[in-house]
Amino acid sequence: MNAGFIAAGIAVSAVALLTAGSALTANVLFKKVIPRQDGVKVDMDEMADAQKWQEYMKIIEPNKEFMLSLPKERIEIKSRDDLTLIGDYYPAEKPSDNLVICFHGYTSQKMSNCSFAAFMHKLGFDCLLVDSRSHGESEGAYIGFGILDRYDCMSWINYIDERFDKKKNILLYGVSMGASTAVMATGFDDISKSVKAVVSDCAFTSPYDVFSHILKRDYKLSQFPVMNMNNRICNKKAGYGFKDYSTLDAVVKTDIPILFIHGKEDDFVPVYMTERNFNACNSEKELLYVENAGHGASYYENPALYEEKVKDFIGRFFTL
Repeated sequence: MNAGFIAAGIAVSAVALLTAGSALTANVLFKKVIPRQDGVKVDMDEMADAQKWQEYMKIIEPNKEFMLSLPKERIEIKSRDDLTLIGDYYPAEKPSDNLVICFHGYTSQKMSNCSFAAFMHKLGFDCLLVDSRSHGESEGAYIGFGILDRYDCMSWINYIDERFDKKKNILLYGVSMGASTAVMATGFDDISKSVKAVVSDCAFTSPYDVFSHILKRDYKLSQFPVMNMNNRICNKKAGYGFKDYSTLDAVVKTDIPILFIHGKEDDFVPVYMTERNFNACNSEKELLYVENAGHGASYYENPALYEEKVKDFIGRFFTL
């Protein structure tokens, strides 16, 4: 047999094996990440080590107890694709024109934002803590990673506008996936004028970008062809692609002020993603880096700095 034919055959076989292996990896990653999860799947070591967590819990537990002690109202709304979405509404102690909508991170639930909510409630804000689609009490088979959740964010904003006759000044707050959701929502041309500002804590630019980062960091795999295959699977099953939209698409067109926050030790959502968001943002903006903070841990690492920066920033757009 001709050596050229043998070499060609080996090459074809190698490509076939590579393709098959990539397809298998893409399917495994999809099943591991995109369908609804039954519990927190993010490695908590991404946020902090055990010793730091002991300190963080000294902040989290009292704030959780505070929020649980408050009167609340369970709210149900419908998404544009007819999912029931659930939120808990905590009215301020005194009648308030200010309201914050809090969006949690991947595989978390609404109470994960209890510390920030407690801070805002004490500032006189009504607080609405929501379960994102496919999380907590909200319906959904597939996680939206901001691409779908930005529409849900709009649904929550519209609910507040309708319920309170557009008399509430709205702050959007999110951590990680929740931050990406809030920032992406600012890109809608018809977003309500009630939304006065956004606080974005460690937002990723797009699911494609963050998945590619994790694929390289944890599995030593390049994004091609696994991400392309994974993207096709997600399009077919979950109804969206990882590049359908990004925070960068939103920040170049929004006029809503945004405070960007990121922990300097975050290796889950790299710091450069917030840097890209900040640099591309054309609205009023500020950037806060928190030293020694891992993913989503900036508030717990330095609550005094975090609260001071947030209060200073939102004080320009809300009467506190």
